[in-house]
Amino acid sequence: MNNIKNIQTFYFIGIGGIGMSALARYFKMQGKAVFGYDKTSTDLTDALVSEGIPVTFTDEISEIQAEVVSNASPADRRENVLVVYTPAVPKNNKILNFFLSEDFTIVKRAELLGEVSKNTLCLAVAGTHGKTTTSAILGHLLAACNMPVTAFLGGIAENYNSNFIYKGSEITVVEADEFDRSFLQLRPDIACVTSMDADHLDIYGDISEIENAFISFADLVEKKENLFVKKDLPLNGLSVAVEETADYSAQNIRIDNGAYLFNLKTPSETFKNLTFNLPGHHNLTNAVMALGMAILAGSPRDMLPKALASFTGVRRRFSYKIKTEELVLIDDYAHHPTELDALYQAVEEMYPNDHKQIVFQPHLFSRTRDFAEAFAKSLSQFDEVVLLDIYPAREEPIEGITSQWLLNQVTVTKKRLVFKSALPEVLLESKCKVKLLVGAGDIGVEVNKITEKLKNEA
Repeated sequence: MNNIKNIQTFYFIGIGGIGMSALARYFKMQGKAVFGYDKTSTDLTDALVSEGIPVTFTDEISEIQAEVVSNASPADRRENVLVVYTPAVPKNNKILNFFLSEDFTIVKRAELLGEVSKNTLCLAVAGTHGKTTTSAILGHLLAACNMPVTAFLGGIAENYNSNFIYKGSEITVVEADEFDRSFLQLRPDIACVTSMDADHLDIYGDISEIENAFISFADLVEKKENLFVKKDLPLNGLSVAVEETADYSAQNIRIDNGAYLFNLKTPSETFKNLTFNLPGHHNLTNAVMALGMAILAGSPRDMLPKALASFTGVRRRFSYKIKTEELVLIDDYAHHPTELDALYQAVEEMYPNDHKQIVFQPHLFSRTRDFAEAFAKSLSQFDEVVLLDIYPAREEPIEGITSQWLLNQVTVTKKRLVFKSALPEVLLESKCKVKLLVGAGDIGVEVNKITEKLKNEA
């Protein structure tokens, strides 16, 4: 790839993806010409268009803007235009194949992220769960401490209403994505690994291959004292834990008005009475990871407590949509049994005496098949279980793998399979005070409609 500073035009195939759109915003802010394609219009693509980034939704060569293809010669195109795509883009995509056939310079998103961050102090957040929340906390800590940071996030940080934070270019915060082994394109100076459970078995095959990929990622960090790892993971680095002995740990945890109060113990000092507003020990672990990385990156210690207390969360990560004495509605992105367990721990800790109803949309046929027993066990912790059909994303159906098949393995009495259109009524019928809308598919599109319906009927 040529020096990206010299490239004037960027075209993103799959620009509506959460990681792609953050990069698109970055280059637009750098004064570059930015264009893109995605298959469907969303709130995120609407936001990009409103920021001056043209987006097309028709996979036809004629839809590619003239400014992208009008360079005089193939050599000029290679020098001045960069085409970016993700592994999620189908191989038969016409726009992608046009750029391939016309000899444009084409890179995966992960390669571009590595290029953007390589001449900065790169802080990389890895893990099968917790990446987005940890990187959002970290980006916010640095920004609130007036550090010169650019953060590329895999979710919408509530404090910024964006997946992109910019306060300067000397430090970058990036999510190190294990999908397709993308994170091996990075060169992190400081990194963390929040978890390394089995996932993406369609890519990796088995858990040992996932662990090998994380070991390779950890080896990219030259100094082991610059690597933070959740305690008990088989990696060499600084250990992180909650209420356990570790290099960095949250101690003396209390709950006050729905928030955690805790002490942060580090190898050299203790920060007392920190406030953190996200429920769940998994989120508290994420906060300890982020605090450790922020300290190592040189954040002023006296500013960190206020910065942490002001963090308001990530959209669709334990997001309260309704929070009254009579009704609690929570929206969450969880799509793996470990994430469902963490969600249950958080909601049980905050609402120990209230009944809980979960609406879950399984994500991917292969993931549902591979973790069916664990999904059923995780879901069966809730008082009522409502399943939607499996969201296919990039996959074709697998014979016999359906939401009904999964529901048959759930052990609670109150369980049912419904269409999305029936959700408001199903939620209204339930006597459970705490209701959760959960999944990584298009259930997120329904959340605002359901919230309004419940508010109006309550």
